[in-house]
Amino acid sequence: MPSVLDQRPAPVAPDPRPAAAPRRTRVLALPEARWALAALVLFLAAFPLDLLGAPAWTWGPLYAATYATGGWEPGREGLKALRYKTLDVDLLMVAAALGAAGIGQFLDGALLIVIFATSGALEAVATARTADSVRGLLDLAPATATRLLPDGGEEAVAAEELAAGDTILVRPGERIGADGRVLAGESEVDQATITGEPLPAAKAPGDEVFAGTVNGTGALRVRVGRDPGDSVIARIVRMVEEASRTKAPTQLFIEKIEQRYSLGMVVATLAVFLVPLAFGDEPRSALLRAMTFMIVASPCAVVLATMPPLLSAIANAGRHGVLAKSAVVMERLGRVDAVALDKTGTLTEGAPYVTDVRPLPGHGLDEDALLALAAAAEHPSEHPLARAVVDAARARRLTLADAAGFTSAPGLGVSATVAGHTVRVGSPARLLAPGGALADGGVRDAVRELEDAGRTAVAVLRDGAPVGVLGVSDRLRPGAAAAVAALAELTGRSPVLLTGDNARAAGRLAAEVGITDVRAGLLPQDKVAAVREWQDAGRTVLAVGDGVNDAPALAAADSGVAMGRAGSDLTLETADAVVVRDELAALPAVVRLSRRARRLVVQNLVIAGAFITVLVAWDLLGHLPLPLGVAGHEGSTVVVGLNGLRLLRDAAWRP
Repeated sequence: MPSVLDQRPAPVAPDPRPAAAPRRTRVLALPEARWALAALVLFLAAFPLDLLGAPAWTWGPLYAATYATGGWEPGREGLKALRYKTLDVDLLMVAAALGAAGIGQFLDGALLIVIFATSGALEAVATARTADSVRGLLDLAPATATRLLPDGGEEAVAAEELAAGDTILVRPGERIGADGRVLAGESEVDQATITGEPLPAAKAPGDEVFAGTVNGTGALRVRVGRDPGDSVIARIVRMVEEASRTKAPTQLFIEKIEQRYSLGMVVATLAVFLVPLAFGDEPRSALLRAMTFMIVASPCAVVLATMPPLLSAIANAGRHGVLAKSAVVMERLGRVDAVALDKTGTLTEGAPYVTDVRPLPGHGLDEDALLALAAAAEHPSEHPLARAVVDAARARRLTLADAAGFTSAPGLGVSATVAGHTVRVGSPARLLAPGGALADGGVRDAVRELEDAGRTAVAVLRDGAPVGVLGVSDRLRPGAAAAVAALAELTGRSPVLLTGDNARAAGRLAAEVGITDVRAGLLPQDKVAAVREWQDAGRTVLAVGDGVNDAPALAAADSGVAMGRAGSDLTLETADAVVVRDELAALPAVVRLSRRARRLVVQNLVIAGAFITVLVAWDLLGHLPLPLGVAGHEGSTVVVGLNGLRLLRDAAWRP
């Protein structure tokens, strides 16, 4: 059947109020529910006539209509699958109902069709509830926006028609129509739906804003930075939808076994019919027992055991700002027993600031000249340290020269030609040769003093000679220590800090959050080597980072998680999951949620197996009435489906 996730809602009018809870899908909007209801109504009309002994022509057509309305869709899908040499359990159910009718058990066959159709409708409703969490995100973005024209006028356009470079006007109380940066105006924006910030964030020229967030009391002019399809909200929806369409290894294994099981079940059904017949049993009795066996032995509940818990976990995590890209990822997150954390942008806010500017004597540079030189070279870079240098220069209102020939090497630094000079900015340990430039006492002393104070030292070279050192610091994320402790409790060992920063700064931060294993001064390949080392020791590794230099480690780890706000595009693409709101508390929460999903999968398999075993034994060793077999089989399917939906509750996210 078509996925409910493919049914996009129509655009809605802008709503200045805070986002409401996701809309619930109307039950009768689902075709499965409408057919099931029609089958039930027809059955209820035929049943009393049959029970009271009315002529067959009064209730017979009603039963026939019940078979048609409740069984035509699964029968059609089963025949389609059969053309590809795949035996669908839906087809087996329809065949069992027709077999019951063939021996005069019209009531029992119709009851099977009604319960089977109702079970399918409940499954569709359950899937729709999971999809509602995704579809609700679409409602956050407004349908229209006010675009400003070059002649000073304005026009109302559909938000989806906006393009990067457009300028929009956001009035007080309106939702922002696109991701971009503020050109003019000041206001406060409620962006909890994207970043999780509990209080509105102050916005001024140069600040970033997101589509779907709610403007406060001021008017803003915003330059659109991304097309609507690339906005944060759109990417969230797209990633969760893609994740919901994937299948976990457990599900793939079950589906592989299902085909062999179904074929074996058909052979066993024939045996249940033919063997008693060979020993003199009545054909009607033997066929009834065989039809009952086919029903109760069908693996419907087993097939449904895996995906509802995983899809519910994906939807729940998405509501709380963690995007798992597939059901495979959600299942695998619960297996991790070792965690590797990056420092800058992960344990820290990823928004460092320049604390010290120290020009070296003899080069004719004062603090402003040194900072302007470094900022000009760093200007094209996306690294958080580069942004800190540029922001510091802008704060001093320094004029930056144009840079040419920009290059960037992860873990090393940047290089560019500024005012005819080759300028390099980056790690002192990588840019300055031991025993060479570091022998210059001025550089050595400056770097040591900054690193002893817990700063990150950034060396600035002009034409190969060191001309100064910058000191940069970062702020620890709120809740970092609690998240580290929770991860240690879940995995049985403390997380490890992998960073390209210096050992002193890394050690200071690690001590603050409770990490004892610190590996500093690492290049990207060194981080990968550390991950491989743990994997070779039999550990399942979760790596968490944000920058380009973290992407190789995230790709090498069993599970890679990127911090969404500060994360580079490469890291976001490489990661298996993204923490959109940059809340470290979400890391242990999603691991716990994955483990709960895996436990529910096991529970479902046990429930389904127990029902099948008991009902099959009852049918083979005793006499299981067909209606009771139908109720037991379909009841187990419903129980398994609803059990998986428990993970949609907010309580499943909490410890």
